[in-house]
Amino acid sequence: MLAAANRLGDAASFREVTRRGRRAASRTLVVHLLADNGREEGAATTSGSSDEPLFGLVVSRAVGNSVARNRVKRRLRHLLRARVGRVPSDARVVVRALPAAADSSSALLERDLDRCLERMSVDHAGHSA
Repeated sequence: MLAAANRLGDAASFREVTRRGRRAASRTLVVHLLADNGREEGAATTSGSSDEPLFGLVVSRAVGNSVARNRVKRRLRHLLRARVGRVPSDARVVVRALPAAADSSSALLERDLDRCLERMSVDHAGHSA
């Protein structure tokens, strides 16, 4: 499970990341990343901490029925939890699942997520290039 301190909270934050952030796509995912060096005080954090990256998930009904959507969300939360240290601390990330994610294995989702993060110049040391 992704910690509450790492969850993106409100619709305005999701909208800002998807509109202003960099984007990388794969067959199963679209990843949006917005790195804010000076994140506003009112930025959505559920714990009030701004020294952790924030992650949000978008899994629409196009992905499948509720069972398929919840399975995809659980898999993505697990994968994101393992990547908290790889993303800059001032970053906000929104991961949108595409319909192909419903039939994908966890290993394929992991490869696609890593590939998208690498395309946005996020290296494994946790710095943005």
